[in-house]
Amino acid sequence: MDEDLFGHAAPVSSAPQGTSDTVAPDAPLAERLRPRCLEEVAGQRHLLAPGKPLALAFASGQPHSLILWGPPGVGKTTLARLFAHAFEADFIALSAVFSGVKDIREAIERARANRAAARRTILFVDEVHRFNKAQQDAFLPFVEQGLITFIGATTENPSFEVNAALLSRAQVYTLEALDDDALHTLLERALAQPDSPRMEPPARSRIVDFADGDARRLINLVEQLATAARASGQSVLDESFVLQTLGSKTRRFDKGGDAFYDQISALHKSVRGSHPDAALYWFCRMLDGGADPRYLARRIIRMAWEDIGLADPRAAQLANDAALTFERLGSPEGELALAQAVLYMAVAPKSNAGYMAYNQARAFVREDGSREVPIHLRNAPTRLMKELGYGKAYRYAHDEPNAYAAGETYLPEGMAEPGWYRPVERGLEMRIAEKLRQLRQLDEAARANDKSAP
Repeated sequence: MDEDLFGHAAPVSSAPQGTSDTVAPDAPLAERLRPRCLEEVAGQRHLLAPGKPLALAFASGQPHSLILWGPPGVGKTTLARLFAHAFEADFIALSAVFSGVKDIREAIERARANRAAARRTILFVDEVHRFNKAQQDAFLPFVEQGLITFIGATTENPSFEVNAALLSRAQVYTLEALDDDALHTLLERALAQPDSPRMEPPARSRIVDFADGDARRLINLVEQLATAARASGQSVLDESFVLQTLGSKTRRFDKGGDAFYDQISALHKSVRGSHPDAALYWFCRMLDGGADPRYLARRIIRMAWEDIGLADPRAAQLANDAALTFERLGSPEGELALAQAVLYMAVAPKSNAGYMAYNQARAFVREDGSREVPIHLRNAPTRLMKELGYGKAYRYAHDEPNAYAAGETYLPEGMAEPGWYRPVERGLEMRIAEKLRQLRQLDEAARANDKSAP
């Protein structure tokens, strides 16, 4: 009979059930360190500590479908395997990258055979966000029938990447990047293996730093260092050896995933919150992670118009100048201009009055009817148009006192003053607000005169 990951006998099926508890000495380090129980799982205490959601799910006695959402290397596959073991279920693993309709069909047939043998089936789909809508929908009837307990793993936000129907039938558990304590614990386990090198404490801290919250990366780094140590005859590894062997650090960053959009959100909100150091930190984090500086330049220009606006019109000019400077100098020299634009945006006076006014006007026009242009505002390039009264009684503002036609209206007939633009009392908009108050006073005076005229 086949054996599953934990060495328990399992019925013969169309695919192997896993490996036994006895791991070959030459097996990859990741396999030797694979947790055999919840207590061995590194990190995720917010889910696995006694009384926490996943711990309760494991102890419930009744498996349910779930989505494991989190960055790479945090234990999604391990938890899925442990879940299957906890309920003595057959664990079928598919990859959304490599699996097709044939693989799904075979998995369902295997689940039917399991049901006939009175055994549960856990169907695990790694990177489930890579399946299209039709492929995700294919699992629904079998989840509803109870033929399978579905577990999906994803690095992307399930709200956007998993179909609503499937999402409604699965509990979402959010996994976090491993903290330094969890990584140090995992590192100690790795270094306790017979073929692992000895390391000085500073070297261990450097490896944890390089791992950047990813357990899989940490294990790979240990294997890489062990190979380098054997090749160079090193018995004890110090920090300089680690730095020399591993080279420059690369951060955990996905240019098209949640980490990318979370960080650009943090940058934008730090600018909006007038915190220059935080804004600069997130800007540098994105550059360090491989974000395209041109994309950042476009977002900085957007910040200037959305969050600073007319409170400081120089912000938009500076943002455009910084983008142009980057185009001329390239990387890394041009990034300095973008960084200084970020700092300027953060310390500039803030106003979203123009942004809000624009959105309100767009919404009004979208819902409103097609109002006619008032006769006195219409263009009159021909004699016929003039005879029809187009442009008649139009008051040329430059011929009026203060270059302002007090009391004139420029909105369609019957439309009340909407008051969309409300300048804030910050920066240049303080002066704009004062100017508008003066013009409104002139309007009121002119209309009062018109009413009192015989």
